[in-house]
Amino acid sequence: MNKLYLWGIIIVAIMLGATYYTIFLTKGGLNDDIVNMLAIAGAISLVIITVFVVIKYVRQMQSDTAQGQLADEQWDGIGEYLNDVPMGWAIVFLLTMIWGMWYFTLGYPVNAYSQIGEYNEDTAAHNAKFEAKYATITGQRLVDMGKSVFLAECKVCHGLNADGIDGKAADLNVRLEAKSVKYAIENGSNNHLLGMEMPMPDRNGLFNSNTGALITDEEIEVVSKYVANGMSGAGADVFAGTCAACHGEDGKGMEYVAPSVATFSPELVTNILGHGKKGAIGKMPAFDRLNAKQKEAVGAYVTSLSE
Repeated sequence: MNKLYLWGIIIVAIMLGATYYTIFLTKGGLNDDIVNMLAIAGAISLVIITVFVVIKYVRQMQSDTAQGQLADEQWDGIGEYLNDVPMGWAIVFLLTMIWGMWYFTLGYPVNAYSQIGEYNEDTAAHNAKFEAKYATITGQRLVDMGKSVFLAECKVCHGLNADGIDGKAADLNVRLEAKSVKYAIENGSNNHLLGMEMPMPDRNGLFNSNTGALITDEEIEVVSKYVANGMSGAGADVFAGTCAACHGEDGKGMEYVAPSVATFSPELVTNILGHGKKGAIGKMPAFDRLNAKQKEAVGAYVTSLSE
């Protein structure tokens, strides 16, 4: 027997023996699980095919010589033979296609049972039960629920006291900080704060009606501090000329136009939780794992912090 084939048999035997030892002697077998059976069958097939395909081409490199008709094109003196696709490759490709169609339709169809699918179904059922049970909660009970969710999901970044942990995240005890206002003015915003796509232009689209010109660096500085200071102090004229058209004279926003920059609202926080938000500090992810009632509760809690 050729040494290459002998080594191939030895390698296959070792790998299959290791697989048998791992699955049947340490893991307790396949437990009649179709997924495990398919995985082992695939592994065995790959081992055997890989080893003997390698052997075939090693032998071919040792003994075969190139032959056939050369193509007309050459690259730096290197030509290409006009040979047909090897029959073995064509057969393996066809068998792979047939196996793939069988796997997705009969072997393990896409609508078959899966643990992930069961988890998603259980989660959806639990959320529906949760929302039905707590649908009527309002007032202080809703705020208390929001505090519990906040401590479980939000305190990692915003801190136990919602103060942002020294700038790691937004300080939720105030509506906006000056740096956040300045970032939004300079870069614009499209964070779905109204629950829909309503982008705010960057500074190149913001005109001060009082001066008839684009907002300046000095005006950005003063109006940022004005908003961060609770809509008071210097900068009221800049806000009135540049921002009030969308955010309202009192900064509390206009429906379908712009959000409130003066106060939080449960709806505003809910939209941030649903879509995430990009700002001066960085990007906050969306919290899809929270259901609608939990988001509403967090919104009620965050709103209560600055009241």
